[in-house]
Amino acid sequence: MFREMRRIKQKISPEACVRVLKSQPRGVLSLLGDGGYPYGIPMDHWYSEAEHTLYFHCAKVGHKMDAIAACDKASYCVMDEGYRKDGEWALNINSVVVFGRMRVVEDEDKKREICTNLVRKFTEDEAYLQQELANAFSRVSCLALVIEHMSGKLVNEA
Repeated sequence: MFREMRRIKQKISPEACVRVLKSQPRGVLSLLGDGGYPYGIPMDHWYSEAEHTLYFHCAKVGHKMDAIAACDKASYCVMDEGYRKDGEWALNINSVVVFGRMRVVEDEDKKREICTNLVRKFTEDEAYLQQELANAFSRVSCLALVIEHMSGKLVNEA
């Protein structure tokens, strides 16, 4: 169902893909939007290695939620900051693309876990975390992207 990578020499291992998902704070979520147009939106994510699932938070209503209700298939792309080899100008960038199905997380404890882990990707400030949970948690929806296929590659931009 999912295509194999064409330039196989650039393929990175599943472990390297997981490192990118865990270390990078955001990527682009792509859905089938209004009128059949692609809808790509930058999102913060938390990757649960134990569940092989990406989690997101968002508003309870809007374009994203409408798109998911109409078609639960999604793609998510993440790339790292890249690095340069000594003496070279070009960046070497690891990118990961996942495909799967989106679902709304209904369980309140799981939503709290997701929101907590998302905040902790950016800060260890416990007071800020508790303030966000107290002030915004009731207005937040959480989404799960259950991964069906994942691939990654190392690209040199030269």
